[in-house]
Amino acid sequence: MTMLSKFPYLRQDLLASIVVFLVAVPLCVGVAVASGVPAEVGLVTGIVGGLVTGLMRGSSLQVSGPAAGMTVLVFEAVSEFGVATLGVIVLIAGLLQLAMGFLGIGRWFRAISVSVVEGMLCGIGLVIIAGQLYAAAGMKAPETGIGKILGLPGAFADALGSTEALASLATGMGTIAVIVLWRKTPKGVRAVPGALAAVILATVASSAFSLPVATVQVEGLLGVIQPPGAEAFGELVNPAVWGTIAAFALIASAESLFSAAAVDRLHDGPRTEYNKEMIAQGAGNTVCGLLGALPLTAVIVRSSANVNAGAKTKASRVLHGVWLLLFAAAMPWALALIPLPALAGILVHAGWKLIPFRQTAALWRGHRGEALILVVTAVSIVVVNMFEGVLIGLALSVVKTAWQASHAKLEVIDKGAGPIQVHLSGNATFLRLPRILDTLEALPEDRPVELDLSGVHHLDHACRTALENWAERHSAAGTAPVKVTEGAKATRPENEKPVTPV
Repeated sequence: MTMLSKFPYLRQDLLASIVVFLVAVPLCVGVAVASGVPAEVGLVTGIVGGLVTGLMRGSSLQVSGPAAGMTVLVFEAVSEFGVATLGVIVLIAGLLQLAMGFLGIGRWFRAISVSVVEGMLCGIGLVIIAGQLYAAAGMKAPETGIGKILGLPGAFADALGSTEALASLATGMGTIAVIVLWRKTPKGVRAVPGALAAVILATVASSAFSLPVATVQVEGLLGVIQPPGAEAFGELVNPAVWGTIAAFALIASAESLFSAAAVDRLHDGPRTEYNKEMIAQGAGNTVCGLLGALPLTAVIVRSSANVNAGAKTKASRVLHGVWLLLFAAAMPWALALIPLPALAGILVHAGWKLIPFRQTAALWRGHRGEALILVVTAVSIVVVNMFEGVLIGLALSVVKTAWQASHAKLEVIDKGAGPIQVHLSGNATFLRLPRILDTLEALPEDRPVELDLSGVHHLDHACRTALENWAERHSAAGTAPVKVTEGAKATRPENEKPVTPV
């Protein structure tokens, strides 16, 4: 049996793996540096994404590794708890993902509002852009998201007075320009990913012109692998650590499974098995935690590059992990040549691509409530922090859904003589109660009222109690009591009595 008969797609997968490897190198390094950890740590996560997650079942063509979308959260965790505790956070988050996968919770992540996810990515994108503009100028960024954005004018003014800052900023902006313009180059040239080309050109330029820009600090692959020790596990007594663990698990899972849905639309191969993909992501993060590496998620940029390069099986993503391992082991010196502002430029471009301009415009035209959720989620992430911003978005999404589900129509018919007829239909819940009571309390008390509830599908306890109280106190002395008609189809809690006519 020949190699080709045993692996019929070996050629396609081999070529695709090289493309994904070339896309992954600058992103792995850039995400690591932006997260506040050594550059090689990002490569370790990329290797695990290929060799561990890549071997497992779930989404056959999706590629996992360190993601720009997790950069803000990881940086906050490293700043608050230290690099040593990062491994514990990632490890426990991975175990949570494994539990969710085995319990069949993976598919439920598809129920998360797309507006919340888009808002999350938008907020992350804004914070990444603001933070990396400081890095591009060789400056230290403020700690908070809003601080980063508000401090940009002052930072720019300071940069204008510094030769080193201007050289660094020019390197970063040049990197962004190369990435953007690379798509206009001939097809053969575009075989080299734009981000990699931009890093190579920036490295050559900084060396050739001896530019005063900072470069990546190299510690060696084995030097950055630091399994969490007893002291790091001791941090688990801190409730804030558990909040970060929950954020890692939930946000990484949501990003991975939404990416899987997007990748499924790019190819005609096997569809994603969501629970198995959750298990694969959990296994990868568990290993990353044990190695003290960054968390991994499925990454749409590398995944789409994999599909577009002609990958047919998961062999392509496994091989990309092999190439990352060989690169990290054999060529660590190459990392030391890379200018930090070039990596900042890559992250600025990645952050820009996270902002869903078209989706927001489309939502505003057709679903303004969803557009509002997206914007509020993004702003909350910038103003507060990532985890709480996402919780605010989720809460707002739940409230909006509950409000829409509570459709109640109130119709008042007054013929000038005889009783006033009031027809209430739909789902009468506490969310609609203020409007219902405002209308009922405005009715004249010296006229008889007939309240028809036969069109009500659901009447919750709060609404039922409020209607009873209104009916008791409405009629003036000498006026007939409120007459209530309740249909059989109105549902009510068990042991709840019908609205009692007075």
